[in-house]
Parts: sequence; C-alpha cells; structure tokens
Amino acid sequence: MTSEQNAPERKLTLAEVLEVFAAGQEPLRFTAYDGSSAGPPDAALGLDLKTPRGTTYLATAPGDLGLVRAYVSGNLDMLGVHPGDPYELLRALAATDFKRPPARVLANVVRSIGLERLKPIAPPPQEALPRWRRIAEGLRHSKTRDADAIHHHYDVSNKFYELVLGPSMTYTCACYPTLDASLEEAQDNKYRLVFEKLALKPGDRLLDVGCGWGGMVRYAARNGVKAVGVTLSKEQALWGQKAIADEGLTDLAEIRHGDYRDIRESGFDAVSSIGLTEHIGVHNYPSYFRFLQSKLRTGGLLLNHCITRHDNRSGAPAGGFIDRYVFPDGELTGSGRIITEAQDVGFEVVHEENLRHHYAMTLRDWCRNLVEHWDEAVAEVGVGTAKVWGLYMAGSRLGFETNVVQLHQVLAVKLDGRGNDGGLPLRPWWSP
Repeated sequence: MTSEQNAPERKLTLAEVLEVFAAGQEPLRFTAYDGSSAGPPDAALGLDLKTPRGTTYLATAPGDLGLVRAYVSGNLDMLGVHPGDPYELLRALAATDFKRPPARVLANVVRSIGLERLKPIAPPPQEALPRWRRIAEGLRHSKTRDADAIHHHYDVSNKFYELVLGPSMTYTCACYPTLDASLEEAQDNKYRLVFEKLALKPGDRLLDVGCGWGGMVRYAARNGVKAVGVTLSKEQALWGQKAIADEGLTDLAEIRHGDYRDIRESGFDAVSSIGLTEHIGVHNYPSYFRFLQSKLRTGGLLLNHCITRHDNRSGAPAGGFIDRYVFPDGELTGSGRIITEAQDVGFEVVHEENLRHHYAMTLRDWCRNLVEHWDEAVAEVGVGTAKVWGLYMAGSRLGFETNVVQLHQVLAVKLDGRGNDGGLPLRPWWSP
C-alpha cells in the first residue's frame, strides 16, 4: 500500500461539502463562514451559511427541516430573492438532484464539519413539537389538540393576515376568472362559485364549517342567505364578528368560536367546508361526512373545498416543515379518497373539479403582498415568523405548479331513502 493510500483524506471546505451532496450540479452559488465558495460566481441565486450553528441545523435534521431551521433562525441566508417570496430559489433547489454520498465520503464530511456539529440543538421558537411529543395536548384530532393546532397557525395576528391576504381576508384558494384578474376579484369569484354551486337563494340557511374570518358567511348574507359560520380560532371569530357588524349583516350572519362538531342545529339548505378537511385527519372522514350530512335537509347540498394529494396512495401526514411550522397534525389524501368517503356515508357526488393552477396563482399573489408589506409584517410578528410564511407560501406555489398537491371542490347532495335529490337540474347550473 502506498503512502498516498495510507494518508487521510483532505478535509473538505463547507462549500465542498455542499458539492458532495449536490453532485457538483447546483445551479447556485454557495458561500460560507469559512470563506469558501462554490458554484458559478455569477449565479443570481444562492445560499450563504453564516454560522457554525447553521451547520448544526443542516447536519442534524433530515430533509428540508434542517434548511428551514437554519434559515428561519438567521443562520443561513437565501441570496438573490426577497424573504417574502423565495420562489425562484426554491425552484432552483427543486431542480437539483441531491444525493446521499457513499459511506467513505460521508465519513469525511463528518470529519470535515466536526463531530461537535452533530449534537442536536434547540430548534427556532416558531417550530411546534414533533407529532409523537404532542400527546400532552391530547390524542390527535381530539377537540383539545385540534384547537391547539389551529391556534398555532391561525392566531398569529389578524393584522399580519390583513397584510398578506388583502381586504378579502380569505385564506383559501381563489378562482381567477381571467389570467390578469386581481386577487380580490378572484376571491370574490370563488365565493360566487361556491354560492351558485350550492344553489343558494334568499331565505335559505347555510352552515359554513371552518369559516375563517367569515368571507363565505358574509358573501351569503349579502345575498339574503342566513348563514352560520364556526371556527376554532378565537382571533378569526372576533375579526369576523366585527366585520359582520360593520357591514350591517347581524340579522343574517353569525360566526361562532368553537368546534364544528358542537353545532346543534340541523335542516340547513347547504353546507360549505372551505379549507377544513386538511385539518380533521383522514381516519375521521367517515364521521366528518356523516356529521355534515346530518346537518342538511333532504336535497341539501355540500361543497367540500380542500387541498389534496395528487394520487390516492401517498401517505397522509404532512412533511417535516409543514407539520412543525405551518399545519401541525395536518393530513392530505387524494380526491378519490374524499369522494369515496362522502359516497360511503350516503352522499351522491354530482360534480368535482381541480383548481390547483388557481391555488398557485393565489399563493403568488399572497407572496406579492408579503413582499410589499414586509417591514410591517416583521414589525407585527417578527422576522422569523415572516420568513416561515414566505418560505411556506412560495414552496406551496411550487407544489401546486408541479402537481405535488392539488385543490379539489367536490359537490354532493343528500338523498332521501328512495334516491331522490330534491329535483336538481340535469346539468351544472352555475357559471364557470
């Protein structure tokens, strides 16, 4: 054996470590606190690893979680993008085929960064506990634990949501009538579409579960429908109740702070569920659809609007970043599973459509709002939380564009015992 073969491998710089995992194909420039750099020097996009703490985050968390921890905590910067909309950098990273190196190379990576960098440290304060440690908050999708999960995401700050969502205060996929429509036009059009699909008319009664800040409730009330909304978020309920009073809709509209499972009334002409199904847990779908069916009169319609997987085989739990920073306990499944569960409790599904491209456009516009109001947003919730939102919305946009996730509206009717649907028209009765 030669002396060269006996010699230990040269320690790698931090830039070289990145090259190991990216197989030298990264379309980015990479700089680090050790003075090293890699990638095209004229690249418009890149990453700057600022501290040893950032290295620890990257080395001790799998997948995207380490990157998120380093970035949110300020130990890693994204170069060439605004923190309110890092879409272009995320798209470049998604195009990079990161691979696990051979064991011998991996051992040299560990030696190069130092064993001390492999000792886990506390995550940023924006991160929720892992699923297995949330048992103290109750069983998954119990009323108590669901309330805690909703509080984590939706009670950030009404002012912050106003900056990001715009005047409609609508935190669900819009429906763009044209490619150049504004966000507000698209959100109003979404409510119009739901209203028409549900065949609502003045004097009808609507139950809106997971009503958010009450956009659907107020839209229905403006059109003469008596609407009841329910949300687990106290901040949403307070904002929505004030908006109802300010618009003079208190005779027709109501928002309650509570769990949808506590609604006692029944006989509603229609039920809308816009962005709730993602939070309830796939194993709860039978009881969820059975409950909503029990709230409807015979011939009443349900509109279920939710994010889905692109197939019906993928696992339901969200990935590390989404589960820890955005939607704790959130679960997604394919539209086929949703339709199956609705049918299995007795609903007849009469229509469904996929609006995933509309959600990509919605997220684009939310990011645009966050960029425009960045300083105000940081002043309201802090730079770490604002970064989480920019990362989450830009990453979600990419997910919808690449068909990782979809957005489906499923319309179903409650039949009587003989299969009658109350006389619905033979073909879709709403405007596209």
